[in-house]
Amino acid sequence: MKHIQAIIFDLDGVLCFTDQYHFLAWKAIAIQEGIEFNQEINNHLRGVSRMDSLNIILKKAKRNYSLSEKEKLCEEKNNIYRSYLLKMKADDVSEEVKDTLDYLVRNSIPLAIGSSSKNTMTILGQLGISRYFNIIVDGNMISHSKPDPEVFLKASRLLGIPPKNCLVIEDAKVGIRAAKEGGFISAGLSDAKNSPFVTYKLNKITDIIEILKEAN
Repeated sequence: MKHIQAIIFDLDGVLCFTDQYHFLAWKAIAIQEGIEFNQEINNHLRGVSRMDSLNIILKKAKRNYSLSEKEKLCEEKNNIYRSYLLKMKADDVSEEVKDTLDYLVRNSIPLAIGSSSKNTMTILGQLGISRYFNIIVDGNMISHSKPDPEVFLKASRLLGIPPKNCLVIEDAKVGIRAAKEGGFISAGLSDAKNSPFVTYKLNKITDIIEILKEAN
């Protein structure tokens, strides 16, 4: 049985849900550029960095884009996305998420965020849940996005707890693969629980509490 000393949470799709905002922002860019974009393509962008997401979308483009053009499109997408994020509020955090975080804090479990999003601080601020986390590592602090384990390894290092004793909570298969590559225990929600590399499968986020009780 694994001994869990800390938990590292992905953000989007785990503690909150901003997929629809990403979809709407990327769709606006795709329409602007005359590129096909749908929900199926959007599903491939989960857990992937902004530039990597754009490169996936541009596979449908009829021309090649320069790096400067790509950077401009990424900035435009982020501005649209942020306009949606600024409408988020504390009520957007589910009771299950609040109950889980409250339980973990009461039981003195160190918590971290390990997200590839560069908007992590904005989201946490809008939702009012920053106080729960000892460490926050986001896309502004890493050079490689998932499935590279850098974001989780940095969180582990800052927590001062080895990967083998950190439980990573993810909703995307690419995040579970990153956890596996970094030597972490993992728990998967949504599509992530179908990963062949996942340690625990979650039906709901409160299942984390039962995992902790069994593991420790």
